[in-house]
Amino acid sequence: MEQQSFSQTKQLVYAALGIALVFICTVFVNVRLPIAANGGLIHLGNVPLFIIAILYGRRFGALAGGIGMALFDVVGGWFLWAPFTLVIVGLMGYTVGAICEKHRTLTAYVLALAAACLIKVVGYYGAEWIIYGNWLAPMASIPGNLVQIGVASVVVLPIVAKLRKHAAIYSWAGSRK
Repeated sequence: MEQQSFSQTKQLVYAALGIALVFICTVFVNVRLPIAANGGLIHLGNVPLFIIAILYGRRFGALAGGIGMALFDVVGGWFLWAPFTLVIVGLMGYTVGAICEKHRTLTAYVLALAAACLIKVVGYYGAEWIIYGNWLAPMASIPGNLVQIGVASVVVLPIVAKLRKHAAIYSWAGSRK
């Protein structure tokens, strides 16, 4: 019973740290773009999101990404986007984590990040279509979304390559199922 309680506490702490890291990297490391209907935003919140999803799986990836970035939308003046972000980025984290739980190879990581990129582009295109009622305007945000995931991937892959060599990183992650 005591071991179970500790495990739940540890899971709660990991989830909260993931949410906080994604939120902080989104708030403090971002650039607003002077293009597209809403201006757009490039940020580094995807870096901790992807690292968490790759190392700790789909549940933590979905929670950290969805809640962390939706929280940024709420406090950063992008309130209308928060529900879309919760779903889209939550799905990105879930997908990356699900792929990487089954396959712990660099190839799987690259494929997982490519899947996240597709989810982001399609998801935010759909969200902009709904918000602006125009199917053409969302095309202007596609390059920014591609750059955002591309930059995050270039940063994440070498970090994860180093971290996956340390068994302590996976000791708890592998026993959480």
